[in-house]
Formats: sequence, structure tokens, C-alpha cells
Amino acid sequence: MNKKITILLFCGLLLSLSGWTVAGEGHEHNGKQEPARQEHSGEQDHDHANEEALDDFSDIDFGEETHDDHGEEGHGDHGDHGDHGEEATDAELNETQRRMAGIETLVVKRQLLGEAVTAPGEVVLNAYRTTKVTPRIPAQVMKRLVRLGDHVKKGEPLVMLSSVEMAEAQGALLEADIELNRVKKLGRKVVSERRFTSAQIAYQQAYAKVRAYGMTNLQTRRLLKQGDATKATGEFALLSFQDGTVISDDFIVGELIEPGTVLFEISDESLLWVEARLTPEAAANITVGAAAKIDVAGEWLTGKVAQASHKLDAVTRTLAMHIEVANPDDRIHPGEFVSVVIEGKRKQSGIIVPVEAVLRSADGDWQLFVESAPGRFEPKEIEVLRTVGDRMLIQGIEEGTTIVSKGAFFVQSEMAKGGFDPHNH
Repeated sequence: MNKKITILLFCGLLLSLSGWTVAGEGHEHNGKQEPARQEHSGEQDHDHANEEALDDFSDIDFGEETHDDHGEEGHGDHGDHGDHGEEATDAELNETQRRMAGIETLVVKRQLLGEAVTAPGEVVLNAYRTTKVTPRIPAQVMKRLVRLGDHVKKGEPLVMLSSVEMAEAQGALLEADIELNRVKKLGRKVVSERRFTSAQIAYQQAYAKVRAYGMTNLQTRRLLKQGDATKATGEFALLSFQDGTVISDDFIVGELIEPGTVLFEISDESLLWVEARLTPEAAANITVGAAAKIDVAGEWLTGKVAQASHKLDAVTRTLAMHIEVANPDDRIHPGEFVSVVIEGKRKQSGIIVPVEAVLRSADGDWQLFVESAPGRFEPKEIEVLRTVGDRMLIQGIEEGTTIVSKGAFFVQSEMAKGGFDPHNH
């Protein structure tokens, strides 16, 4: 009887072990075996009852749990979704956004760009658009008619002067005019040819004298129209020779002025000169008419070389070059110091873009933004070959590519943020 009981217990143990082995071969996951899931609580109790027996068979392969693999995959999927938080590779802006940000585009093309020749410069008056107003005879200032900074027109009176010499000349003209009118009225039959000729010559000389002293044709005709010697007061006005601005008026009313004293300096400041001083070696690489850029407090103005001196300065041993610069908005003023970049003779062909279109990327490389589709901009790394003023010679994009020429910084910042909302939502 005891032998039978022992055999039954042994068989029960074998059956229990065979059940665990089948469960260990339940299914595979990712190429690894995984224990079969137990679906009934009774099986869990049975397993608990046999824990002691299993300890004796610890060398049996039950398969490996792969729940950690599920966890890793889950985190991996979540990481993929997290890619949306990285910096975007392009930016898309509608017409309203572009207008608000001042974004402009251009189609690049191959151009020639010369070597940059840099030099310090000073804004000076354009000598060909400047005049000085001076008296031709000793005179006294009676009245100022314009002031420093005023804009004047050609022929406009600037100052009233009075002169003893002018009074004498005016009196002589009035007398000569009276005499000429008298002989004309008497006629050739009564007046000799000699007297008639003398009257004409005296009149012409008197007229020329008042004109030489500073009276205009209009002022002289007005004096003659009065026909009264008592009107020879010696007063006369100096007029402006041109349209322009009063640059200087270094005098005071009542002052006695000698001939040649500059009372006014009138200049047309809409086209000024920038005088740049270059070494002879640098000047040899510059031609008259060459393009130039003038840096005024970070703002670039466009100009061209108008003159090149052929005489070295005795002190600095440099050559002066005058660069014409348009100044319609009165942006620059004579005496202002600036930095000048002139395009040299030796030129290189390539893609030319504005300096403001090129920025540094996050990793420090040069880049600009290409319009890949209407309103859609993508960064493009480029190589900068040469910079002349506000223009750059680059390589890395093809001719005909549309780029952001203005507002590139805005596009870059919006791309980093991942979008732009004009209503700040």
C-alpha cells in the first residue's frame, strides 16, 4: 500500500512539472520565448503550491520575459512624437505675415564684384554745387535777409549792403542816362556825332561799373526807371547764384566788409562728396566711376568715385578721392566722418546677394533662406567668398534661386519658434 502511494505521488509530481514545461513554451515575442499567461486564479494557486518543487529544478529554461522590451518600444514611440519639439526645417508665412515683417525676396543672378578697398572718409561739400557770396567793393551790412540753414532759390536776395563807391557809381549812371536821353531827344541834326557817341560811351561805362560793383540787371533797371539822382543811395543786395542751403553766414549787421569777404556759402546738399584718402597702392586699384559704399552709423549709402587726385598730400602721403553720394533726405552733413568701401578693378564673377540676407546658423555656418514654394522658406548653407560694402559674393546656390533679401532675421527667429501668429495667440 505504501509503495502504491509513493508511485502515485511521483506521477503527480511529473504531471505537475510537465504542465509548467508546456506553459513555458506558450508563445514567442521578438524572437524570445515568454511564459504563457495564466488565465484562471486556480492555476495561480496551483503554482504557489509547487514553488518548493520548482526550486529543485532551477536549471529548467522557462523563457525570458520581454515586458521591458515593450516598455522600451513604448518610450521609443514617444520619442518619435517628441521630434515635433525640435527646430523646424522650414517656415511658411502668408502674405499678411510677410508684409507685417517687411520680408522681401529677389531672384539671384551672376554678377561681377570687385575687391574691397576700404578707407576712412569725411563728408565734404560738393565743390561743383557750392558757391560763395562776397562783395566786390568795401561795404557795410545793412540788413540780413536769410539765415543759416535756410533753403534759397537762384536770384533770391541774401543781404542788403551800402557802399560809398556804389553810391558814386549809381549817381554817375543816372547822370549818363539823363545825358543820353537828352541827345537822343535833340536828334542827329542838332547834336554832333561826337557828342552823341560820347554820351553813349559814358552811359555804357556807368552801367558796367554798377554791374561790376554788384548790382544786377534788374536792380539797375529799377534805378534808371526812377530817374532821380537822389535815389543813388549806394544800397544794393547780394543775390544767390544757385538753389541750395545756407551753409555759413559768418557776419553781423552793421559790420564793415572788405572786398572778397565771404558772407554766405550756398550749397546743394542733395549730392555731396565723401573725401576718402588712400595709399598710392590702393588708389592704383580704383578707377573713376567705380561703385562705392559709405557706412554711416551702420547704414550703407551708395555712391561712385567722381574724382581722383594726382597729387599726394604732403603730410599723410595719401591720395584723395571724391565719392559722389546722393543725400536727398539730408542724411549726412559736411564734416562727418564715415567709413568707405570702394570696389576695385580686379573683379570676380558669381552670385551676389545683400549682406542682410546672410545670417549665421545655430552651428555657426553662413546661411540664407530660399523660397522653395510661395510663402515657404527653407535655410540653405552657403559659403561667403567676398564682402564689399553691403553686398556679398557667395557660392552654394544656383542662379535664378529666389531668396529672402530683407527680413531674413525674422524668418530665422520664426523658424526657431516653429511658426508665426500675427495676433500673438
